[in-house]
Amino acid sequence: MTAVGRALKFIRFSHTVFALPFALGAMLVAARGFPSIRLVMLILLAMVFARTAAMAFNRVVDWEIDKENPRTAGRHKLVSKRVGWVLVIVPAAAFIFTSWLINLLCFLLSPVALVIVFFYSLTKRFTSYSQFFVGLALSVSPVGAWLAVRGQFGIAPLVLALGVVFWVAGFDLIYAIQDYDFDKGRGLRSMVVKYGISQSLRLAQVMHGVLFACLILFGLVSGRGIIYFAFLVLVLAALIYEHQAAAQLDVGAINRAFFQSNAFVSIVFVLAVAADVFA
Repeated sequence: MTAVGRALKFIRFSHTVFALPFALGAMLVAARGFPSIRLVMLILLAMVFARTAAMAFNRVVDWEIDKENPRTAGRHKLVSKRVGWVLVIVPAAAFIFTSWLINLLCFLLSPVALVIVFFYSLTKRFTSYSQFFVGLALSVSPVGAWLAVRGQFGIAPLVLALGVVFWVAGFDLIYAIQDYDFDKGRGLRSMVVKYGISQSLRLAQVMHGVLFACLILFGLVSGRGIIYFAFLVLVLAALIYEHQAAAQLDVGAINRAFFQSNAFVSIVFVLAVAADVFA
């Protein structure tokens, strides 16, 4: 594997597919269509830089913990810790610079966004509700995309951000089941450790119910049409599949539920918005 390949695996670059479509959906609604190519590229770059910095920070601060966890034991072998810090600092600086190129408000808020996306990596040490902080970190993306286009806040992106918080918290709660024994033995906090596996699965269902309600509300407050709401049926089907797979309590099933279902949800969302906006 090349050095670039190891770095991409280190930050799980493929998982960018989760948050990016929600940013693009917010962008299309804010612009009432497709904004300039320049702005689209800047939004994409800002997203990639912020997520890269956040994931690298997560890997670095959890370096010793990950070495002890059988599921994550190989991460520190992909790159050195020094390279890990480079993958934090350089993308973070690039994110701030890109935000400056977008508009003044995005530039002024860029350090706040970085604090939010970095902070979640520390939360498992002092709260059982770290899943909500992961959700908060990803919820920055649709709000940021909206601000990039409009230069001001709005109700629609905040509703969508709330949905992203509960969406991510729900699927991260399912994913955290894999680490239940390790986290409990290591004294790490999580909702799975606090409530147990069965109760956590039920909580994840409630969280994804909140997500679906937020997607409906987002459609209403942003003036989406019948095409958008028709697509939401596919989102609901994917969420049901995810929870059925997770209920098997099989590692392979949980991983499929985590990646396939949630990638599908985010992609269907942006397709729903695009089909509605350009209809």
